[in-house]
Amino acid sequence: MNSYKIIDESKWNRNFHAKIFRNSVEPAFCITFELEITDFLEFVRAQKLSFTMSLIYAAASAANSIENFRYRFLDGKIVLFDKVDTAFTYLDKETELFKVVSVPFEGSLREYAERASKAAINQKAYFTGPLGNDVFAFSSLPWISYTHISHTNSGAKDNATPLFDFGKYFERDGKTFIPFSVQAHHSFVDGLHVGRFAEALQKSVRELVW
Repeated sequence: MNSYKIIDESKWNRNFHAKIFRNSVEPAFCITFELEITDFLEFVRAQKLSFTMSLIYAAASAANSIENFRYRFLDGKIVLFDKVDTAFTYLDKETELFKVVSVPFEGSLREYAERASKAAINQKAYFTGPLGNDVFAFSSLPWISYTHISHTNSGAKDNATPLFDFGKYFERDGKTFIPFSVQAHHSFVDGLHVGRFAEALQKSVRELVW
């Protein structure tokens, strides 16, 4: 598990909001937006990198840069992780069943993309155990372009792992776009923070900086 600090909730400016949403029937919310990836797609193709793994890296970098995406509930307390790693689904083409692969978020985009691609291929088990609390969870749906997505709900109100999804990219007016979704726990993340994430990710894939 990555290092973290325990939040003194009595002095935390978000304490009231966190308590309200923690007790909600559905404490998570989901937002979908269009991400323009024209230059990014050309870049990863030229570099012969996995588009999926490269986009996961760029998104994890953007999410890690925003403090609110690194808060979690842990043993009844609220903690802030210094860094959050990645977990993603990967389809086994033979069985058409997916597996969940965990990869530390570290190194350059190329190093991560190559390491994640190898880990996805080499992992035989569909599930290697419960996901850590310190991950961002990613899924790709390259078969469809969508405008909304929803997720299964385990009923665990303290599950604050952000979920990121992206679909099939498409062309419009000479540019390439992809639907991108963020689900986050409202105790920690508001629409403001999703907006900042979207802005940071768009800047990253447009200017090729992360």
